[in-house]
Amino acid sequence: MAITPGKRMLRALKGERLDKPPFWLMRQAGRYLPEYREIRSQAGGFLDLCFSPKLACEVTLQPIRRYGMDAAILFSDILIVPYGLGQGVAFKEGEGPVLDPVRNASDLSRLSLDGFHERVAPVYETVSRIAEALPKETTLIGFAGSPWTVATYMAEGGGSKEFVAVKRWAYGDPEGFGQLIDLLVEATVSYLSHQVEAGAEVLQLFDSWAGALPEPGFRRWCIEPTIRIVAALKARHPDIPIIGFPRGAGTLYVPYATETGIDAVSLDTTVSVAWAAEALQSKLPVQGNLDPILLVAGGDALDREVERILSGFSGGAHIFNLGHGVTQTTPPETVERLARRLRA
Repeated sequence: MAITPGKRMLRALKGERLDKPPFWLMRQAGRYLPEYREIRSQAGGFLDLCFSPKLACEVTLQPIRRYGMDAAILFSDILIVPYGLGQGVAFKEGEGPVLDPVRNASDLSRLSLDGFHERVAPVYETVSRIAEALPKETTLIGFAGSPWTVATYMAEGGGSKEFVAVKRWAYGDPEGFGQLIDLLVEATVSYLSHQVEAGAEVLQLFDSWAGALPEPGFRRWCIEPTIRIVAALKARHPDIPIIGFPRGAGTLYVPYATETGIDAVSLDTTVSVAWAAEALQSKLPVQGNLDPILLVAGGDALDREVERILSGFSGGAHIFNLGHGVTQTTPPETVERLARRLRA
């Protein structure tokens, strides 16, 4: 697939320091936008929205029309992969995702790559629709959850604060748990490769629960699978930039950034800008890392923090983003305020 050299997002990902950093926001399409809520009410369930190419394309484009971000990210969910593997996945209002737990070898036997692409095919159609509809200067980002994070949902049966089920399996039966990780690596590579073929120009791996692991587990279940995914994708699509987001990794951001082969690293809110500029940005482009709640607060507090981040990362390649996703209580007006500052 041809890469457009002039796109600001792609230039930053190649390591170019720009006078104004490109920007996009994680979860930039979502419930904080009234036009999203209107579409959501038409769609039925959340998965129905994810699997409606027409509607998923529309909500992907909504923040681009409003704010003119430099990149659009596919509207979907990281749990599409376990759904594609045959795990029961549902989203309940006020409760979040609910999955039929997978916690041992017997449970693993229920999962298969057979029929995977047929089950998730609407996502690829969505990518194609977005690629056709985006302004020529806007980059399209495809994504998937990283194996450790997806495995946490699969084993816990939903969200978790203590990760007891997944850690018990990983610590007590690393060989068996490794089979799940292997399956997720294979599925993720194939899933993301199909997104590239459909029109994605950049990929992001979301390892939202990376910070739940101590260093040995982090290296085994976060770094090693990411190395395999990146290498396989680069073998198929040598020019595709890949952003990694190991949320909560702390100082382990350094080995993640330098050992996995990613092209850029996305930083969570807790990461020190000064430390990241020295330890990470000197090696590869960085993305981040405004606290999403500052978009709720707005005003001078937002302005001050934006200036601090811009100044701190002014010495190298930087993509402005949040340290996590936009919250549903965010006033659209504060996102506009941010966008105006970043375009100034």
